[in-house]
Amino acid sequence: MADESRDDSRNETLFERADRNFGELLQELRVTQTGVQILFAFLLTLAFTPRFPSLDSVQRGTYVATLLLAVTAAALFTAPAAVHRVLFQKHAKPQIVQVSSRLAAIGMAVLVLALTGSVLLVVDVVAGRTVGVICAVGTFVLCVGLWGVLPRMINTGGARRQREDETPPK
Repeated sequence: MADESRDDSRNETLFERADRNFGELLQELRVTQTGVQILFAFLLTLAFTPRFPSLDSVQRGTYVATLLLAVTAAALFTAPAAVHRVLFQKHAKPQIVQVSSRLAAIGMAVLVLALTGSVLLVVDVVAGRTVGVICAVGTFVLCVGLWGVLPRMINTGGARRQREDETPPK
């Protein structure tokens, strides 16, 4: 009878796999967290620039929404550290990894919106609303394509190749 607590593909236990997965997730979060922090700092400084009072109501609404999205993304990306800290040494690593992975995925979705809003705001102020909307849509499509569609295409292609490799010759 096989030991169900082991993953034969990597020869690791459930907890070893959880440790590895959490380490990989933390590396991913380090990359995204830095970007969110820079975006948030940029947005915070905008309100204190001389040109800020001249923004119209749409631009101000875009600014507030984007600022709140950046804060939400930052909170989602830092939440895994808090979850880990609270559950540290309570034998909950698989659950920590599962929850943290979901938080990171939601954080990425919120970050797409924050980036889109930032581009909309800046390009609207610099080049006009129509160009701002076009660039914002382009930003949204680019991020969704690179972060969502591309990984799924790679995964589908890999699964297809694996099936082909496992098909016995005729």
